[in-house]
Parts: sequence; structure tokens; C-alpha cells
Amino acid sequence: MMLRRTKKPNPLKWIRFRIILLGAVLAACFALVMGRAFQLQVLEGKRLQSKAAVQYKKAFHNRPKRGTIYDQNFAELAVSIDVASICAYPGQVSSPEQTASALAQVLNLKREFLLEKLSSGKGFVWIKRHVDPTQVSAIRELGLGGIDFVTEPRRFYPLKSLAAQVIGFCGTDGRGLEGLEFYYDSYLKGREGSGTVLRDALGRDFTGKGPSPEGKLGYNLILTIDKNIQYITEQALSEGVKKFWAKSGMALVIVPSTGAILAMAHVPGFNPNAFSQYEPWLWRNRAITDFFEPGSTFKIFLAASALESGLCTPVSEFYCEEGAYRVGKNIVHDVCPYERLSLQDIIKYSSNIGAAKVGEKVGSAYLYHKLKEFGFGHKVGIDCPGETRGSLLPVGRWSQIDAVAICFGQGISVSALQLAAAVSPIANNGLMMKPYLVQGMTDARGRVVKSFQPTPLQQVLSPENARRLTRMMERTVEKGGTGVRAALRGYKVAGKTGTAQKADPAGHGYAEDKYMASFVGFAPAKNPEIAVLVVIDEPQRDHYGGVVAAPVFRRIVQKTLRYLKVPPELATPERDSPGQEGHRQAGESLRVSWEAPTMG
Repeated sequence: MMLRRTKKPNPLKWIRFRIILLGAVLAACFALVMGRAFQLQVLEGKRLQSKAAVQYKKAFHNRPKRGTIYDQNFAELAVSIDVASICAYPGQVSSPEQTASALAQVLNLKREFLLEKLSSGKGFVWIKRHVDPTQVSAIRELGLGGIDFVTEPRRFYPLKSLAAQVIGFCGTDGRGLEGLEFYYDSYLKGREGSGTVLRDALGRDFTGKGPSPEGKLGYNLILTIDKNIQYITEQALSEGVKKFWAKSGMALVIVPSTGAILAMAHVPGFNPNAFSQYEPWLWRNRAITDFFEPGSTFKIFLAASALESGLCTPVSEFYCEEGAYRVGKNIVHDVCPYERLSLQDIIKYSSNIGAAKVGEKVGSAYLYHKLKEFGFGHKVGIDCPGETRGSLLPVGRWSQIDAVAICFGQGISVSALQLAAAVSPIANNGLMMKPYLVQGMTDARGRVVKSFQPTPLQQVLSPENARRLTRMMERTVEKGGTGVRAALRGYKVAGKTGTAQKADPAGHGYAEDKYMASFVGFAPAKNPEIAVLVVIDEPQRDHYGGVVAAPVFRRIVQKTLRYLKVPPELATPERDSPGQEGHRQAGESLRVSWEAPTMG
């Protein structure tokens, strides 16, 4: 019997097989990894790199310091100061509920509002911008995790409500929203700086790169406004509005020879440091944006047209119908009846019928032409936002009553700026200048980068007729005139009163109990330094311009001339007396009645 020998398995062969198998698996895995790496690094590299950068890079924009606004004597009217704002990194806040409660107590904010922000999951949120220093100190002492403080520039108005409607204000983001802050925003704000900050997984900044974050500082504005004259004007206007229980008031002070505006006042005013606490209508520069019927102040431009036409002289006489004059279906009234008045007396006593007769002699076409030359019906181009053009119908659309009513300031609307600017050439030998508010800009080093010079517009009157009209306006302020309450000791004053009924809000003619009282003029009459307009809206205790607005004009002119050190003239006007002040005030009132239910 033979035994068969069995073959033993080779262990090295099995080990070799396993090595090969494992190598194949590893090679396949490596190929997969390399393929995936190729896909991520090459095929999708740019997209993923951009996506990752969002997580560890943070771009920032740093607002430069906004330019300062100065008055003409370099007194600061608007400045930028550094204040703290509070922010949060929600990912670093350990207890949103406790943090929200602590912040709400100090900042006087609702806990739910803060909790929503802290639980938002965002990388960064604002808690409160421009925080009071005492609140900042209180929150720092709490040592809340995830809460941080950012220094930001904030606009501050050191004189508060002074010239607020002119200067305007900025929002929390530093953009100008009203007034000169808005109009010159691109110059004041400068150019933003930008850069990049790198941060770790916890959101902590650790390095940065990029352009200088300071950017380019904003330019400074130097205004024509004089803060002292502005204060004088606002105080006098406020007293007048308060005394006669008026709704509001406006006043302007202009240099006739240059067009520079020394003061532009509004009552009531507002504090631009807390503008959100006031009604929006108070923010507007109403002397530029709003329009109204000028009433009898418009007779100045009628008289100017009459003189320039060559058809009238100051002593040309007109029959005034003894107090009532029919124009078609309408009747024009003078409260004080007159028979015959010269052109200069029509201005002195403010006769509506006399004005209508002068307008008929001059003719509608020529009157319209001269009114356009004086700037009515179009913008004068002031460097402030929202200027109105007023309303002056084309002469072809004037009805018979329109042609008459425009002669005494009805059926036409003007802005306070237009009216003040139109009177100025009478005080400047007939040359009209463009009104302006900014005289120059400087950079952060104080170097002048832009200047604005006085700009002549056109010769609207001959120098001789300007002097004649000045004398006619002087007579308005003398004994017996409607503007005697505007008279000053030591100075000759030229001016004109105005009393205009306001349109009925319901659209039916004119309201019986709502008026605009005004006075416009200049002083000293021989060598005028200033032209002043005062407009009082809806006075309650009286409504005549000679009673309500003229005393305000007098206070503004008296204190301004004293401030400017203008010496008194040799000729001193007669002293005011109570018996003179109220004389013929009713003559300036606009009184039109009609027999038909509506007027055309």
C-alpha cells in the first residue's frame, strides 16, 4: 500500500494576494481623492475660493469726517463729532435672553426687539447707533460678551434751531436729508475709505489689508449767513408771530448789491439734533419751497412797470371811483374811498382801485413782460433744494378780472425769496443780483477750493426810475402811509405793506378770516445796506401788514444796522406816534366782491 503525499498551501501567496488587493483599493481611493481634489482645486477653485472668503474676510467702508458748515465769520453751524454706536456678534453671545434684558434696561429699548436681533444668527447686527456717553459707560461696566462699540462720526448743530431750515440735517448714515446738507451732500461727505479685515472662526478680527480707511475728507462750506443777523431776525419774527397769535412766519435779509443772504428765518423752527421729534413740514425751507399771494406788496412792481413804460410819472393822476370799481361782474373795493390819486399816492395809501387803473394804462402785455424780468413765474436758481417757481399765468390766459387783480397781488403766487429778490434791484440802481447762500468751499486744510461770486442777472429798472420808486416807497413809511410803523429814527426807510386773503382750502374763492400780512423794504434809503422781507401767516389779533409785519421789519432793520455799524443818516424821519400808526391800514386790504356765485 502506497501513501500519497499532500501539497502544503503557500502562505506567501496569500499574503501577496492581500497586499495586491489592498494596494488596488488604496490606489482606487487615492484616485478618487485626487479626482475630487482636481475638481475642487481646479474645476471649482475660483467659486469655492470666493465662497470661503465671505466667511473669513470682511470688507469695510469707513466714512470720512464730514465737512463743517460755517457762517460768513467762520462760526460753526454744523460739525461732525465722534460718538459710540453699539453692535453685537450674535454668535459670541452666550445668553441672548439675559443680554437682551440688560441692554433693554440701559438703552430704553424693547427686550423683544433686542432678543430678535441677538437670536438672528447673523454675524453682525447694530444694537443702537449714536448712543449717549452715559449709556455707553453703563454697558461697558456690564461686560457683556458679544457686545462691542464702534466709533462713528455724528452730525451736531451747536446753535440748535438757528437757521435750521437753511442748514438742514443728516440721517444716522451721515447722508444729508434736508437743506444745504442735502444740496451740497456730495461735497460735504467726501470720499469713503475701504479695506478688508480677516477674522477667525469666532469672528475675531486679527489683521487687515487694503487702501487707507480714512478716504478723502469732505469740504467745508462758508455761508453768506451771519449768525448774529440770523439770531436778530429769528427773535424779532418769533415775537411778532407770538404777539399776533399767528400760525407761522418767514423773514429774509439780503444785501441788495450782491444778492448775499444774511438771514433766512422761520417760525416755528426745529432742532436738527432731534429732527425726528418734529413734524416734517417744519423741516422745509418754506421761504424757498412755499408760495403765496403777495397782496399789496406787488404794487411796487406795478409802479416799476408804469415808470419804465414811460406812460406814467410819480405824479400821474388816476380817478379812484370813490371806493368801488366794477370790472365785468366783479367789484374792486377800497375801504377808504378816494377820488383822484397820483401814482405815488396810490403806493402810499395802497389803493386797489388806483392800482387797477394803473394796470389798465400800462397794459397786460407790458406788465407781464416786466414781472418776468423781476423773476416772477420762474426759479431764481438759489443754491438750496426744492425751490418753487411760483405761479404767473401766461398773459394770453389772463381774464379781465385777472388783469386787474394781479395789479394788487391777487391771482399770482410768489415765494418769499422771489419777493425779497425782486425788491433788491430797486435798492441797487435797478440791477438785479442772483441771491445765494454759499460763498465758498475749503478743504480740510482750510484752502479755498471753490468760491461763488455775486452774479448780476439783468437791469430791470433804469437807475433814475429806481430812485423815483425808492422815493415813492419812502412815502409809504412817512406820516399818513400804510407802513408808518416801519419808520426808524436816524434812517430813511423805503418799503411797502401787504395784506392778502388766503385761498379757501375748499376751493371756493378766498377765506374770510385767513390772511398773509407782509412788509418788504430796504434801508438806509439813500445807500441801502440791507433789504428785508417779513411775512406773517394767519395772524389772529390783526391782519394788516402795516400793523403786524411792519414792526417786525423795524426791529430787524434797527438791530441789524446797529450790528453792521451803519451810521445814521442826517435826515431823521418823524417820530412814530400812536395816532399815525393805524392810519389808512384798511386801504391796503385786498377787497374784491362779485355778484356771480363764482368768479372767473
